[in-house]
Parts: sequence; structure tokens; C-alpha cells
Amino acid sequence: MCGIFAWLPPPDLEADFGQVAQEQFAALAERGPDDRGFALFDAQGRLAATERGVVSGGPPVLIMGQTRLAIIDLSPAGHQPMLSSDGRHTLVFNGEIYNYLELRRELEGAGIIFHTRTDTEVLLAALGHWGRDALNRLEGMFALAFFDAREKTIFCARDIFGIKPLYWSRPGPGAFALSSELPSLLRFPGQERNLDWPAAYNYLAGGITDVGDSCLVAGVRQLPPGHWLKVTLDGQIEGPTPYHVFSLPEPLKISFDEAAEETRRLFLKSVKLHLRADVPLGVALSGGIDSASVASAVRHVQPEAILKTFSFVSPGHGVSEEPWVDLAAATLKAESHKVTATPDELFRDLPHLIARQGEPFGSTSIYAQYRVFKLARESGVRVTLEGQGADEMLAGYFGYTHLRLLTLLGKGRFVRAFKVLKNHARWPNRSAAGTVKRLGRWVLPPGLKNLGRAIDEGGFSRPWLNNKAVRERGLAEWPLMSPQVPSGSHKLRRGLASQLTWAGLPGLLRYGDRNAMTFSLESRVPFCNRELAAFLLSLPENYLVTDEGLTKAVFRRAMRGLVPNAILERRDKIGFETPEKEWFMSRSPWVEENLQSAASSKILNAKGLFRQWHEIKNGRRRYSWLAWRWINYLHWKTIFRVEE
Repeated sequence: MCGIFAWLPPPDLEADFGQVAQEQFAALAERGPDDRGFALFDAQGRLAATERGVVSGGPPVLIMGQTRLAIIDLSPAGHQPMLSSDGRHTLVFNGEIYNYLELRRELEGAGIIFHTRTDTEVLLAALGHWGRDALNRLEGMFALAFFDAREKTIFCARDIFGIKPLYWSRPGPGAFALSSELPSLLRFPGQERNLDWPAAYNYLAGGITDVGDSCLVAGVRQLPPGHWLKVTLDGQIEGPTPYHVFSLPEPLKISFDEAAEETRRLFLKSVKLHLRADVPLGVALSGGIDSASVASAVRHVQPEAILKTFSFVSPGHGVSEEPWVDLAAATLKAESHKVTATPDELFRDLPHLIARQGEPFGSTSIYAQYRVFKLARESGVRVTLEGQGADEMLAGYFGYTHLRLLTLLGKGRFVRAFKVLKNHARWPNRSAAGTVKRLGRWVLPPGLKNLGRAIDEGGFSRPWLNNKAVRERGLAEWPLMSPQVPSGSHKLRRGLASQLTWAGLPGLLRYGDRNAMTFSLESRVPFCNRELAAFLLSLPENYLVTDEGLTKAVFRRAMRGLVPNAILERRDKIGFETPEKEWFMSRSPWVEENLQSAASSKILNAKGLFRQWHEIKNGRRRYSWLAWRWINYLHWKTIFRVEE
């Protein structure tokens, strides 16, 4: 796990590559505390210098660098940038290739000789041998930059789920910059810091972030999951281009029991791969089905190993997972570590949390995850496994029942659709009205969608927003269905595929990556496995959400005998939640002090914002995550000096 960067300055800029390297090393230090390196190349593609000194060649025009967190082969052999033996190819890479041993054997069969035990060398050889076709052979999480001296091109790519980040921009004519994080990208010479209004609107209005290639800084893009991009040394860009899109074939003709058996096999196979490391591992355990299944699978694969779990709990609050955490840990004979937090601790850590996240985020539950990773690192663990991605593959949360209804209605099965809606509403924290609202959010055109959300928030306008500026810019919510996912009659499966790679999971993965890297910890997500995801997306929809409203049905069956039945039969979902409403209500002076800077904002309406906050505080309006978004956005804009 690492931080990577590359910079191709404008041709007319007298670049100080040494200063650029030091700026990037400082910005990415927490991502890679174990080693750092860079390589400079001239206009002919020849190696000009490394951190060890001048090599040869002419004046440099390109720098590539990396900070390393050593997880596989802890020796200096894993140093990056890594050059091929013939000097043609250079790689900087962030992530892990879990099937590197299998790929290595295949490449050795083709006559390639290896000199280290690293997955980096395997990836370097794979890209040199197979070119971009290597990407679809990889099982892992990665963001990479691969320089070909002969072609004079920089090839960049990101894993199919977007687990590992990659930001890029053009900070000047003919220039190109990339980095693992937005804060480090902003340090490149010439990089502007202007607000991307559509992205800011989508965050403030709907809590939506990390959709497609979006970023809250104008001119900065994320390389989308499953995409590649190529840049020449004269600044020409090809792409971004997808190399992987989840297909949606007709549902498999397979029994429910057969589907559960195959789900179990693929999940255990993925967990086993994710345990490959040369450092201590642990599990982030919330007490829900997903993380408990990960912990149970680890115990099943390694029955004699010391199993450490790390959890956030809120004793005395309705959002506490502590009873479920204790049940899972006791059943698995795990060494359980738990952490809690107070509002004062949140407010103390908030500037650092926002700075490390790089962009605004959904709620203070991200702080709970931050504390879990901090606890894990303090306990000597350098890799954690967590359950992220399961909900988006298995129709978790509220069951995506709205999309099941859309499938049924599209096929004219109105009676069955009504039955599903009625049964769904009988479960805790669900309602028919809520399901219909979610359905509208997915299918209505932008104008009606905005109107529906405004009505849901208690009025036909958002008084806290500068609605005139919003109208003038024609801002609207982004679509939640990915334009790349094939259309078809199975709306639930299409919605899940979109959530995996377009709008939903990418944001959650960003939160997890930044929180883990804050403490130089690698977070692994075994649900995000190509083979497992493809299989689950090929199942009949009622295997995921039954007509009775049971979510994750096939996975609950698959985990029988591994996970305690009481957890598999849970009907609620909490996760690493904080008692955010209680925290904010108990510290209203702090909230109001932190909202003061809204007066200078061009996208927020300070007068309407304070009026709505006082309505929330006095109980005349229900609490929502809006208050958190206001504070998060204002802090973020100040920390990164972003101009509206």
C-alpha cells in the first residue's frame, strides 16, 4: 500500500523537480512511511536521475514517485519506482495484487525471470508482457502509472471497483499531473483551487460524492473504476477508457441452494486470497452480517490463528453495535478491541479528519471508522479486512426494494409488486412511503427529483441554499444509474452494478482508504472480488431480496454454520454509526460557531441556513445530515483554500 505521483510540467516551465518530489513525499507520507523514491526521465524517455543522483540523459521532463507501506516482501527489493531489467518500463503502483503468485508462475512459464518476492515485480512484468490485457487478469486493488520509454507514454489504470484512488489534472497547457490523493495533487505548480459547482451542489443537496470521475475541485478528475488513461511526453491524452464493465446476462437457471453453495465457495476463496501478507492482520468488526462473515471466514480459513477484531461502540445509545460485536467475538474466540468516542473528541479531531479525507463526506460515521483504524494501528496491526461492498452486491441497506418493484412493474407483475411493497414495509425502519420516495430518486427526471427531495425536506425550496446561483448554473442531481452499465429489464441488478462502480460504493471506498492511510494501515475489502461480484450480479433478483422483504437472502443461507444464527437473522443495520444528532444537539454553540463562515459563501444562503438550524435545534424540524454537510463543506473549503 502506497502513495504514487507523476508530473509532466508545461513545456515552458523551468521545473524544480526536487522541490516537487519533496512536496509530494510530505503530502503522501502517511500512505507510505517505510520508503520513498522517484525517477526523472528526459524528452527521449531515457532515465535522467533518481533520488540517489543523476544517471544520464538530457534535461528531465517527467517525474514519477512513490511512498511505500511495505506489506508483501518487506525488504528493500520492493523499492519503487521499479524498473524492468532492460530499462524500458518503469512502474509506480499503489495497492496489492492478491493473485500475484499465480500470475508469477504463468509468467515464469513464458520465460520471465524474477529477482524479488514482490507483487510489484509481477505487475511490472505482466504489463510488459501482456500490455493493457494484463488488467483483466489482476485480482486485487490498484492504481498505477506505467512508463514505456520506447513509446514515450505513461499508462495509468485503476482497479475495477476503484478501491485504490487516482486523481489527475492538467495544471497548465501540455501539463499532466496525477496523485493518490487530492491534497497532494493540489501541491503541483500551476494547480488551481476553484470549486466544481455541480459536485458541490450534489454533495450539499444530496450527500452524493465520488460519482464517476467527479471531484469538488474544478479541473481535477478521478480516474473512474475499471478505466485506463494514456499520456504522451508531449502532453497528449488518450482516454479515460473502460477496460471492464459488469455485464448483466439473463439470470442463471440455478436453484437457491446451489446459488448459496457457490456464493460460499467464492467468498471463502476471496477471503483466503486477501489474507496474503507479511505483516499482522485484523478484522474491522461492526457486528453486522457483512463484517461478521468476514471475521468468520478468516477463522474458518485460519482456525488456529490469533484473530483480532476492532470495533466502534456507543454504550447507552440506540446505535451501538456492542451486543452483536461481543456475540461475534465470543463465538469466534477473537481478541476483541473496542473504542468509543465523545463529541469533544470528534470536534478535536475534525480538522485532521477532513484534511485527510481530502473531500467532504457523508456523516460522522466516518469518524467512527477513523477511530477503529487508529485503534488497529495502535494494536500492532498493519492490515485489516472489512465488509465494505456487500450491500451493493447483495441489495442490503433497505433492500433496494424500489428497484425490485421497478423490475416487476416493467414486466406487468402488479399484484406481485404490491405484495413485495407490503411485505417490505413490515420490517423495522422501513415504510411503503420511503420505498416510493427512493424509487422516485432513481427514475424521475432531475426537475421532479429536486422537487421531490425539497418536499421531503419540508418545503418547496431549500432556504439554506443560494437558489438563484443554482438556477443560473442549471445545477441538478446526477443520475444514480451508470451510463456504462447495460440497460435491461432487471432494474435491481442494473442498480447494483451502478452502485458498485458509479455512485455509492466508490464514495465508501474513498472514506475507508483515507481513514486507513491516515494511520499507515492497509484496508482490504474481500467482497470486492471480480468473480464473486460477477456471480452475484447473475442471480435472479429474488435470491437477493425475497418477496417477503428479506435482504441478502442467498448470502445469509451461504453463511449458515459459519456466522452465528442470531447475526444472520438480524433485521436492522447499524454499522460504525455515531449518535450524531445527540452530539450536535449537545454542542449547539460549537455548531453555530462553525456555521459562521457561511456568510461569505456563494453557494450557501447563511440567513436561511441559520433559520433552518434553529428550527432543528428547537425541535420544529427533524434532524438530518444537512447540518453535518454544511459544517463539513465549510471546513473543507477553508482547509484547502478552495475558491467558489
